[in-house]
Amino acid sequence: MQARGKIAVAGATGRVGRHVVDVLKAGGHDVVAISRSSGVDVITGNGMAKALTGVECLIDVATGPSPEQKAATEFFTTAARNLQEVGKRAGVQRMVVVSIIATDRFTAGYGAAKIAHERAVLSGSIPVRILRAAQFHEFVPQLVEWGRRGEVSYVPKMRTQLVAARTVAQALVDLATGSDAALAPGSSAAIPEIAGPRPENLVDMARLLVARRGDPVRIEGVIDPADPDRDLYESAALLPGADATLAGPTFEEWLDATDRTQ
Repeated sequence: MQARGKIAVAGATGRVGRHVVDVLKAGGHDVVAISRSSGVDVITGNGMAKALTGVECLIDVATGPSPEQKAATEFFTTAARNLQEVGKRAGVQRMVVVSIIATDRFTAGYGAAKIAHERAVLSGSIPVRILRAAQFHEFVPQLVEWGRRGEVSYVPKMRTQLVAARTVAQALVDLATGSDAALAPGSSAAIPEIAGPRPENLVDMARLLVARRGDPVRIEGVIDPADPDRDLYESAALLPGADATLAGPTFEEWLDATDRTQ
């Protein structure tokens, strides 16, 4: 059974949001795309009341401009509070929110900001479903650029099970429109996970990326000794649990498809 009514997407122009909008439209849903470029700001609240009028379900994939813990935490908690409060007044009946696998194991950084996000959104009166995802395929080229220092790019050493943003978008839509989409506020239902088909080494994937694209930059794996959560990255801590949904494409298959469209 599919949900009826409008579905809003907060962060509609972002890495995951644009795919969520595409999947919803392909399924024939009435979509409200929420982004600053459309005149709606989840931090200031500008335009939110009008955008959420008549919306039955809200999918939140919005992200802030900074990955730094304090700034990211402030963004996520403010956005969660605004979406819950304005959404409640507008009559929104449920929310679906994207998060990160193992975010509850982090004590600092972006991972800690995301667990604060989860707690903030769950504290509101609108029922929420959370989906925790592995790191995205699209994250790899971004990290290569962030770490580039002349002829070398310093990429974090990390074991993960990379997943395509499009795959995560489909899973979010399934949660939003499925027959079990609605939960009571503050429900303690298990948080589902989604990841790619197999565990991978982020540094190896970065090397594959630059080799395939003819980029001469040399990839070096690094760990920040000052990061209190540094041991999580090279262990199995970021890999999905036994009940996670595993779905393709693999990173290499994603590269093939991406390169064909460029």
